[in-house]
Amino acid sequence: MKIISYNVNGIRAAIKKGFLEWLTIVDPDVVCLQEIKAQKEQLDLSLFEEIGFPYHYWYSAQKKGYSGVAILSKKEPQHIEFGTGISYMDFEGRNLRIDFKDISVMSMYLPSGTNLARLDFKLQYMADLREYIDHLRETRPNLVICGDYNICHTSIDIHDPVRNKNVSGFLPVERQWIGDFMESGFIDSFRYFNGEPHQYTWWSYRANSRNNNKGWRLDYALVSTTLEKKLVRSAILSEAKHSDHCPILVEIEP
Repeated sequence: MKIISYNVNGIRAAIKKGFLEWLTIVDPDVVCLQEIKAQKEQLDLSLFEEIGFPYHYWYSAQKKGYSGVAILSKKEPQHIEFGTGISYMDFEGRNLRIDFKDISVMSMYLPSGTNLARLDFKLQYMADLREYIDHLRETRPNLVICGDYNICHTSIDIHDPVRNKNVSGFLPVERQWIGDFMESGFIDSFRYFNGEPHQYTWWSYRANSRNNNKGWRLDYALVSTTLEKKLVRSAILSEAKHSDHCPILVEIEP
């Protein structure tokens, strides 16, 4: 199973930049999208079906043009779970899960902490998400949680760890949370295969950051430790330029 995760920063904008043509070449089995910034009725869904994804699920924020997640799949899942059942999370369309027989794939878009109010929101979300996932694993132990976590885990995941130590996305409390989350039973699939620094998934549009590779690794495919022996590879696909993020990939044996 080849899974792609991609914060597209607006699905309609990404399509105009060649996203669908790129997806045809990469040919994944499942695609997790974040920050789609669109309602389902605003999209021509036949475009996704024409390139081999007859099963597509959309979970938009109630606020138009904001947030939202989606999953595209070549195979029909046994179950689709829209949201978490936690109202303030679901209002912003941040969690969508599909279940196959022995594996579940989630597209998740964790909030950013751009100001004090949103940081408090993010920290509450992080706490509630951890509790939700802990309960979910009792019935769905084999999870792949893909998405934009809006957190850099370690100093090698950010281009300037010293200057950014007090910036949301690299705060000690955020880094502690994602570290604890992994230690609770998840593998950072990219770091499982690659320990090199300067591997990023997001770059600011300012100061020519992407060309200078001054980025942050905010996007992860966290895989349950129960699937460790099934891991084949994981990669950052930085050549794709349809967004300020780039996609990530993880392959798991069926």
